Amino acid sequence: MAENIPSDPVYSRNVLEMLAVANEYCIFIEKSDGFTTGELLNFFQKISPLLYLKGALLPIIEPTNPEANERFVVEEKWEIVFNSLRAKSQPSDEFWFADAVFETSPEILKASLAEQFTDIYQDLKDFVILYQRNSIDAKENAVAECRRLFACHWGIRIANVQKALHSLIYPDIAETDELF
Repeated sequence: MAENIPSDPVYSRNVLEMLAVANEYCIFIEKSDGFTTGELLNFFQKISPLLYLKGALLPIIEPTNPEANERFVVEEKWEIVFNSLRAKSQPSDEFWFADAVFETSPEILKASLAEQFTDIYQDLKDFVILYQRNSIDAKENAVAECRRLFACHWGIRIANVQKALHSLIYPDIAETDELF
């Protein structure tokens, strides 16, 4: 017997799976004070690729009412999350990455794990809250904005931190051939 799920794309499997992973990420971030630095790094290592995959699979949705888009995570909340994550990630919070992949001489930039994960949190928390609104307009805007922000904001942040996380979790073997 088939479940009675609406056929609208905002209820597609890819959207619902993204919603579940985004919600899990946000809940973990909000409870991060109760975890060790190692637990935080292990969680981020495992959820980051999943978030990236789910973000890449979001459908293209054109909201019928773009005015229904809203943001919820204000600067004060961002600061609280950032300060909590930064305190937990010290002394390994900063990392270096190449700003451009295809340039012959990319600029090397310094970034903060806490800042990257807080920026991702802000976009995903806004997505989760807006999607939970009881209107199709809100859901359409939530999905469209999450997809847009994946492309220009939080997707690249995940890509940038993944190598840093790997090096932090596997410091003794990340640069060797011992496994081979």
